[in-house]
Amino acid sequence: MKFNLFLPTGFGGELASFSDPAEAAERVIQLAKTAEAVGFSEVWLPDHLQTIPPSAAPVFEAWTLLTAVARETSTIRVGQLVTGNGYRNPALQAKMASTLDALSAGRLTFGIGAGWYQADYDAFGYEFPGAGQRLRELREAVQVIQSLWTDEVTNFSGEFYTLKNAYGEPKGVQQPRIPMMIAGGGEKVTLRIVAEYADACNLMTSPAEIDRKLQILRRHAEEVGRDVSTIRVTATTAALLSGTDEEAQALLHPSMGAFYAGDFASYLLYGTPETVQARVKAYEKAGVDELVVGFHHATEPDAIREFAEVVGL
Repeated sequence: MKFNLFLPTGFGGELASFSDPAEAAERVIQLAKTAEAVGFSEVWLPDHLQTIPPSAAPVFEAWTLLTAVARETSTIRVGQLVTGNGYRNPALQAKMASTLDALSAGRLTFGIGAGWYQADYDAFGYEFPGAGQRLRELREAVQVIQSLWTDEVTNFSGEFYTLKNAYGEPKGVQQPRIPMMIAGGGEKVTLRIVAEYADACNLMTSPAEIDRKLQILRRHAEEVGRDVSTIRVTATTAALLSGTDEEAQALLHPSMGAFYAGDFASYLLYGTPETVQARVKAYEKAGVDELVVGFHHATEPDAIREFAEVVGL
């Protein structure tokens, strides 16, 4: 199993202690460089416009920051976990992605989701339709994006998006196209879209629940004639190494339930090295190919180095 780093952009208030935004940006880049140096395979960052809950603390725009990260690193892959479809027109997203793939010499994984944080939409003047519409928009968006990456000319007429004789050049570096990750565990619609279009998926839940959802994904893949083994399985988790499990888990906050389902204290990587190693193995046994790790001490490079030693990178 590979390990990825979830970079802080300020969404969780991680950058509130920085008075200088340039210093905060440099720290994020330093974290990415540290992950590259110790053997992480990919860095991801979230796409949000303000903190949760909303505050005056800084939050960097995802695509701009990721471009800087890509140019300041050389081997580690980069991606969004995930870009919100409702924030930008998908044709523009395709163009941004192909440009970033060129700037990174073919290291981008394009992550996309239907969007969920209504506070962003309300604050910045975006329409926030119901979940059903947002998922229908996502289905159309991934078709538009992939066409612009592969077809000479894109013509598309959908419920939400229309393209007429659109040339998507450059198409990026990677062949046959930039890989796409679709995040979300919705069993009827989201995982169906994953089966139809995605090169990777992302889940944020317990290993047992991941195992169950992958069985559903497998059924969707069979129905659309897809080999499920061609879909890279990633899972997002959080980590804090400590001398005792109790010490680490005392720092878990109920608000984390907004991201991690169920009894997250029983499966997040909070605890002694032995506990963390056992929980990593549980993710691997569930079928996870790559574990995306966000650190409790999100801006500390030493947390990345210590974790890398514990998991044997």
